[in-house]
Amino acid sequence: MYAYYLKNTQQKESQFVCAPLTATVANQTAGVLNFFGYHTKVIQHSEEMSVKILIDDVYIARVIEGCNSVSIIILFISFIIAFPGPLKTTLIFSVFGSLIIYGINILRIAILSVLLYKYPDQQVFLHNLVFPAIIYGTTFSLWVVWVHRYSNYKR
Repeated sequence: MYAYYLKNTQQKESQFVCAPLTATVANQTAGVLNFFGYHTKVIQHSEEMSVKILIDDVYIARVIEGCNSVSIIILFISFIIAFPGPLKTTLIFSVFGSLIIYGINILRIAILSVLLYKYPDQQVFLHNLVFPAIIYGTTFSLWVVWVHRYSNYKR
């Protein structure tokens, strides 16, 4: 279903246009950064399927489809379904867990953008190690809570 969504919302022909959710994540990240006093704007990348994040008119980072957290939310929900609990609890935990992952992802991209702005020479370390650990660590922690507290496997 997600691949169908991407196929029908992204555009690659005459100009690049990201899926609306990817653009929303970039815009919400900019909103967080602007709230904290960073002059931030986002623009659709003209040469690739991504949205640029600019701080003080300096191109800092890009948000691609993989950055919108949908893939990890799908993985999160799949795990919850694989280790089921009561239906109502499963649904509630899936929704709130997904919202937590989505929110952490916005904060993660915002923090990464600020750190890349201030420490551009640390890009590889920050992007490849620190920030994946945040999103995957959050997801893993939610899984641990699910299995130990709510799933039928807790016994």
